[in-house]
Amino acid sequence: MQNGLREAADRVLAGVAQRENGVPGVVAMATDREANVYEGAAGVREVGGDEPMTTDAVFAIFSCTKAITGVAVMQLVEEDVLTLDTPAKEYAPEIAEIQVLEGFDEDGEPRTRAPKSDVTVGQLMLHTAGFGYDFFNEDLLRYGEKRGVPSVVTAKQDSLNSVLLFDPGERWEYGSNIDWVGKVVEGARGKRLGEVFRERVFEPLGMESAGFTMTDEMRARRATMHQRGEDGTLVPMPDFELPQDPEQHMGGHGLYMPVGDYMKFIRMVLNDGAGENGRVLGEETARKMGENGLGELKIKGLPGVIPQLSNDAEFFPGMPKSWGYTFMINDEDAPTGRPAGELGWAGLANLFYWIDRKNGLGGFWATQIFPFADPVSFSGYLDFESAVYSSVVPETV
Repeated sequence: MQNGLREAADRVLAGVAQRENGVPGVVAMATDREANVYEGAAGVREVGGDEPMTTDAVFAIFSCTKAITGVAVMQLVEEDVLTLDTPAKEYAPEIAEIQVLEGFDEDGEPRTRAPKSDVTVGQLMLHTAGFGYDFFNEDLLRYGEKRGVPSVVTAKQDSLNSVLLFDPGERWEYGSNIDWVGKVVEGARGKRLGEVFRERVFEPLGMESAGFTMTDEMRARRATMHQRGEDGTLVPMPDFELPQDPEQHMGGHGLYMPVGDYMKFIRMVLNDGAGENGRVLGEETARKMGENGLGELKIKGLPGVIPQLSNDAEFFPGMPKSWGYTFMINDEDAPTGRPAGELGWAGLANLFYWIDRKNGLGGFWATQIFPFADPVSFSGYLDFESAVYSSVVPETV
């Protein structure tokens, strides 16, 4: 099995790194409940450079941060500090000032009103609170331009003081909800989010190179961000970093880490909350994170509104998908081999992961490319996931 997986996965990584206008470099890993069953790297850390990509490279993981913030919230639920029905304003009072966007007048001025109900912690976890991202929503982009709202990647509180796109609980819209969840955690714990993560997630799981702020040793291993042009070429952005002394620790997107650290997090989910240095969640709570919280509501595709940041994006188009606390759930068997009811998500710079509790199998694919849903990186990820299933769980493919 191991030899077959190694050969199949290596072929996928080499294929995307060696093709013309492929990916600069990629790291991919797969794990069972006990340990990694595959670790691979291909390409270089920066286009035009000669430093090879290595499995210990450090990545900006963007929205792969969200699930870690979700664990920090579920720990609070488990300790009876709060519930998923708790109004978020109890721990993040600024959220009470956020208005609902009703539209724009003839002069382009936004029209807003007070929401009909308070935003709850659970709505934030499920992305049903009303918040969006300007790179996935034209109305939000228009509002931000009119009101001078900075991008969320600035890690400033002002970037979160935008508007709701609808009343809390009305529908699903992917957005800055989990950044607000991070503020709830900080309010409940009385500590910065990075400190909470270190004490309650990273140390119990043995995640030694994870954080909002990179150490010098982490920065020395950082993979360079790249921008893909309309002609398919890649331009390195060696100076691009998420803010390293951020005003806000952004629970929705702010972490840096190597793939190997995230694999420890994936194994914790596969093992119902147990990590290599201790338990971070009880079994029942860990399973709750992967339950559909939307009822009959389904998530939707993400339209690329800012072309430099995202293409139109959707996992498994045409297949119904739900949302848990805080993962995407594929409601039907996926073409890669992933069974119905399992978990996954992604990060803006074309990082992707899945967690299959049924088969005790998970994986992570990491590149550093804008815009999101890069055709080469995304298709490479799907090929990697398929290669893992065909090698490890052959009857699924």
